[in-house]
Amino acid sequence: MTTTQREEIQRRIVELEIEHRDLDTVIEVLMNDVNHEELQLRRLKKRKLQLKDQIMLLKMQLVPDIPA
Repeated sequence: MTTTQREEIQRRIVELEIEHRDLDTVIEVLMNDVNHEELQLRRLKKRKLQLKDQIMLLKMQLVPDIPA
């Protein structure tokens, strides 16, 4: 993997982590609202889980393969 590819993956990880944190805030605000829409809340939580999975996959790409 080239240095440019590693930097691109790291940049993408940072972007996804920011979106993940932003979703935390939005979800918290919605949950505190008595009249929140349950479907919207579920969609946001699902998106948050997807982001977590994407971050994990990208981080795994940065770890070099270690022979067994």
